[in-house]
Amino acid sequence: MTRPSAVTPAPSGRPAPSGRPAAVRPARPGRPAGGDLAGRLLARLRADGATLAVAESLTGGQLCAALVAVPGASAVLRGAVVAYATDVKADVLGVDAGLLARHGPVHPEVAAQLADGVARLLGASHALATTGVAGPGPADGQPAGTVHVAARGPGAHRTRSLRLAGTRPAVRSAATAAALALLGALLGEQAGPARR
Repeated sequence: MTRPSAVTPAPSGRPAPSGRPAAVRPARPGRPAGGDLAGRLLARLRADGATLAVAESLTGGQLCAALVAVPGASAVLRGAVVAYATDVKADVLGVDAGLLARHGPVHPEVAAQLADGVARLLGASHALATTGVAGPGPADGQPAGTVHVAARGPGAHRTRSLRLAGTRPAVRSAATAAALALLGALLGEQAGPARR
């Protein structure tokens, strides 16, 4: 499991062992999670002539807020859908109802389909998606801190599954930062300008 930038290492300096939640650094007061990274990503997408759409569940608009906090975001950001309810994931964003029935809304493939669906719905070349359980308790059969993020671009898809520890706001902030980091990794893999 890859650690997002918002996850701190265990006291030994090594990542927390698999299956144990990692500690989460909260965003700095007054700054959205991922603010500096959001600006760099939007600049890269703009330079490539690309656009971005966002589908959020557990982050409830926080990921989009981190993006729109950047001046000029409207040149790249097409919009966002907060698909908090399971039926909205299926009915609005086209997540497979069978997948939702088998695994529930907290699953890496759900995150991938959310990203595909919002890109299609809003006509964007790239998309980000979040789904998971912010806490404080379990939901949909998953423990608090279970998070799946996805990023997609032309011909490229990435997902990341995380087990995060901390308060509900800390988990949401870490999920936001992880989604932005995943988009950064995806953009690093893509050669040349993006297609729309």
